[in-house]
Amino acid sequence: MPADPAPSVSPPAARLESGAGGAVLRLSGAWRLATLPVIQRELTALSLPAELSLDGAALTDIDTASALALLNHLRTSGVNVQRLPLAGFADNDARIVGQVRERLDEVNAPVEHRHEGLVAHIGRETLAVLDLLFGHLNFLGEVLVQMGRSVFAPAKLRLRELTAQFEQVCLNAIPVVALVTMLIGIVIAYLLGLQAEKYGANIFVVDGVGIGATREFAPIIVAVIVAGRSGAAFTAQLGSMRLNEETDAIRTLGLSPMDVLVLPRVLALMLAMPLLVFVGDVMSLAGAMMISGPMLDITPTTFLGRLQENLAIKHVYVGLAKAPVFALFIAVIGCRMGMTVSRDTRALGIATTSTVVQSIVAVILLDAFFAVLFQELDI
Repeated sequence: MPADPAPSVSPPAARLESGAGGAVLRLSGAWRLATLPVIQRELTALSLPAELSLDGAALTDIDTASALALLNHLRTSGVNVQRLPLAGFADNDARIVGQVRERLDEVNAPVEHRHEGLVAHIGRETLAVLDLLFGHLNFLGEVLVQMGRSVFAPAKLRLRELTAQFEQVCLNAIPVVALVTMLIGIVIAYLLGLQAEKYGANIFVVDGVGIGATREFAPIIVAVIVAGRSGAAFTAQLGSMRLNEETDAIRTLGLSPMDVLVLPRVLALMLAMPLLVFVGDVMSLAGAMMISGPMLDITPTTFLGRLQENLAIKHVYVGLAKAPVFALFIAVIGCRMGMTVSRDTRALGIATTSTVVQSIVAVILLDAFFAVLFQELDI
């Protein structure tokens, strides 16, 4: 049996008539946003007097956009829209026209653009940064509390999600970490070698590369890679879930987004980071050893022997000790930016970019703190 044809919608129309009580503007058809050009054409074709009444008996429906266009045109024609009599309107249509009329001055009020002074701009940005920092610290506290609870109740920890996140942030990241750190090792050895060979101190390049790579360069480079890779991914994933109301669905099921989404990502990154830093240590030293042969005449045997004699294991431990702290802050920033992003795609892109910048700044500040701390502790 064929389906019934969709009911036809009559186009909007306006007709001016003269009656015993004065001029009457009769509206008919469907006055909607999609037909605003037709509405404007109908109203422009009429010569409206200053005194008239409005009849909506033939209206099928009217929306706020059409009501606004109608009242603005009447006001332009000299009609006092606040005292405009309404007749024949359905209750819902009369309510829409009345609400638009009440807010007509507010809608048409010009937007005031105030020039913000330098001091006011600095103050506003400072308050925004402080609010961001307090938000991160609060979220960090929630994560640490939840991690403490998982120690006493490990059954609540979602091992499948933790494993999946570990594969993503660690195993899949090994190739790019290995490549970048190896190239960094080559560059450091090359630059040190250019200076050392002027004084016949080629062998000391091994000491500089070994200490610098394991203690500082590998942890920082790996943290920057992780911030741009995993931190941004956390924000994009959680932000998309918030945009699609999946986080609300998790809460509706009686589950905690902190347990389901945040904690597995934080723990996976904290477990993965020391392993990635170790890979970075090995590959940066391997890159330095590769360039030391043809450039400085240091054979691999000599390189490894010098490295074993002069690279204290404490330098490796220092680099590995920084890794989980870097990972914690990167994961917290990435997850919080995703969990608090506004529900629109533009805000999601801004939050993802902001996550990378904030994470890199946090890593550099933490590394400076550790440098001062270890110096004071003589480590």
